[in-house]
Amino acid sequence: MDNTLVCGPTTGSATVVLAHGAGAGMESPFMQHMAEGLAQQGWQVIRFEFPFMAQQRVSGRKRPPNKADILLQCYAEQLQSLPAKQPLIIGGKSMGGRIASLLADALWSQNRILGCICLGYPFHPLGKPETLRVEHLQNLQTPTLVIQGERDAMGNRKDVNNYALSEQIQLAWMPDGDHSFKPRKKSGHSELQNLNLAVEHMHDFLSKVVQPAS
Repeated sequence: MDNTLVCGPTTGSATVVLAHGAGAGMESPFMQHMAEGLAQQGWQVIRFEFPFMAQQRVSGRKRPPNKADILLQCYAEQLQSLPAKQPLIIGGKSMGGRIASLLADALWSQNRILGCICLGYPFHPLGKPETLRVEHLQNLQTPTLVIQGERDAMGNRKDVNNYALSEQIQLAWMPDGDHSFKPRKKSGHSELQNLNLAVEHMHDFLSKVVQPAS
């Protein structure tokens, strides 16, 4: 498995695969904090990089994300290289979480995954709240945790609460958080508090979805 980072115990009760977003790769401070936070709670976390980000790393020049079909194929290939019997949860940051959620139900129906985690789901493109990306989320069968900043510019609390989402989706709100959960100073919350809160929510979610399988 090229372009991957693994942390946490190999004998953990489940493996969590996390993909990065459109703007920063698997080694970003955000991805690092999420992966290490879960690893400290006893989960194995695998991060991987999409082709455009791997090319960006080599060339040093910013590149736009690959088309959706390539991202989906890349994510699916990462999962195929994992042991079939290991309990698996998929997810990612922003675009990475969206790609995971698009794959989720097919994998869920084959008993390949136990759940999905979206960290800052891009409910709509920046500045285009009318262009919703929620169609597949309305009938999602896979237990899914969406952790969202309350003032996320791609889906804030007020807007998202009006979307008709599947009952399988659990929303966790980061106080005054932006798309990467960062709050404003005046809110009285800190970025570190919100990042740690996100890890707590993930740990609770993972503990619940893995429990029946053990």
